[in-house]
Amino acid sequence: MFDGERETTKRPGPGGVDGPPRIDPGVTAVALAVGVLLVLLGHALPWIGPTDGWNVLFGQAGAVGVLPPVFSVTSLLFGVVGSATGLLTRLWVVGWASAFGCGFSVITGVWAVWSRQTAGSGAPGPGPGLLLVMVAMVLMAIMWVRVAWFRPGGRANG
Repeated sequence: MFDGERETTKRPGPGGVDGPPRIDPGVTAVALAVGVLLVLLGHALPWIGPTDGWNVLFGQAGAVGVLPPVFSVTSLLFGVVGSATGLLTRLWVVGWASAFGCGFSVITGVWAVWSRQTAGSGAPGPGPGLLLVMVAMVLMAIMWVRVAWFRPGGRANG
């Protein structure tokens, strides 16, 4: 190996040619799959008053502001679609995309919870579904960073 060259874990592709770097989540894959299920379950529970997450997503929740629907979109996009894609393809770059996406979703989730806590008198606060999805996204962001950071072969050689 040349100086400054990084060792990556690559799976041989067709014809024995090295493919892109891969991740091996191991047991964390099960925890991420449970996180995906928790995000889906959280969307079925009340988010704002009696309104569930699916109605918030599709704009049927009335005047709830822009932040809860944005969190709904980002949690489904990165928490469900991104995680499923990362677990199925096991590509290192998809793992990092899921890590950053889940992290971004955590930020939008904090804003969504904050917007419901400061909505004014008489407005419903954050419901159990919103809080469940928020916790699931925090845990998934941590797990994805860990999986992507410590891929087999290490971060760098040395």
